[in-house]
Amino acid sequence: MAHKPAWRNFKRTQDLTVATALLIYAGAVVNAFGRLPGEPLLIAQRTLVWPAVFLSLSLALPLVVGAIRRSLARYVWMSFHAGFGQTASSILWGVALLGGAAALIYWQIGAAAAGGRYPAGVFSGYAAGIGILAAQAILVRVLERHPEVRRQIEE
Repeated sequence: MAHKPAWRNFKRTQDLTVATALLIYAGAVVNAFGRLPGEPLLIAQRTLVWPAVFLSLSLALPLVVGAIRRSLARYVWMSFHAGFGQTASSILWGVALLGGAAALIYWQIGAAAAGGRYPAGVFSGYAAGIGILAAQAILVRVLERHPEVRRQIEE
């Protein structure tokens, strides 16, 4: 099936956003293991185990619960119509948002390494965000199978 270039760019941007968020998260986890106080098991629990629960929930719920799925699919469709991922400025804003989230997580790791509060919440929150981004990327593929949407995105 051939799609309009705008749809291909949007779909590609959705995928790259998820991949970028995952890479930022992986880098933060590696940084946490090198800097956070505590046993490796504690660090793993706070940076991998609990965040995996939040990621799983935020990925599964929008795909399983009909009302959430419809709302998120509508949001994805509106994002496409608004031009997200199709212009340089929208991509730069997306990169800026991911960069801001990365700065927050790295800042919290640094603060905890200096004796501040343990950053367990920021890891779980970031993982939940990755789950929602992944759900959106999946819903892009679901949307393109819908007859009305397919008609609008095919060349």
